[in-house]
Amino acid sequence: MSSADANQSEFQPRAATPSEPESKLWEGGFSPKAMYGTWLISGLVSLAILIALILVPWANVMELSLQSIWTFGIGVILLWWVLAIGTYLYRRLGMFYELTSQRFIHTSGILVRTTDRIDVIDIDDVAYTQGLVQRMLGVGTIKLVSKDRSHPNLILRGIDQVDKIAGMIDDVRRKERKKRSLHIDAG
Repeated sequence: MSSADANQSEFQPRAATPSEPESKLWEGGFSPKAMYGTWLISGLVSLAILIALILVPWANVMELSLQSIWTFGIGVILLWWVLAIGTYLYRRLGMFYELTSQRFIHTSGILVRTTDRIDVIDIDDVAYTQGLVQRMLGVGTIKLVSKDRSHPNLILRGIDQVDKIAGMIDDVRRKERKKRSLHIDAG
């Protein structure tokens, strides 16, 4: 073999090692069902303000005109609903998640999108929480603890079928660690 041949073989790309192809297992985002409690509270607050505006003789209590009191009350209701709807839109349109056989990908933002990836092998713990109403609706919050520097504690709010998705993430994590012969901590 000549020295030119030896130099050429040094710089040849290595043959790819056969590995399992990455496959998409789940994708999702913030579930509209996670905001049912917010809509209920918003409706009750709006109703309470309207009842207070009708029943309380505000003109006698405060030295303001009836029109300015009603304007203020309706303004508070509108502001409340704008904040609730804005929160919903941000969560619904600004958070996306994808689980593959090798990575967990999360994207956030509406105008400026940020995408980050966590190798499932780096996920140390998967936990989920649900309030009373969330349990009835099947939604909840998943917490991922990982070795990832940018998101060591990633919180996924408003996930539909939270128990199934948390179990799926944990199963993929365990499978990947077993495949690579890594020790799985009890948790």
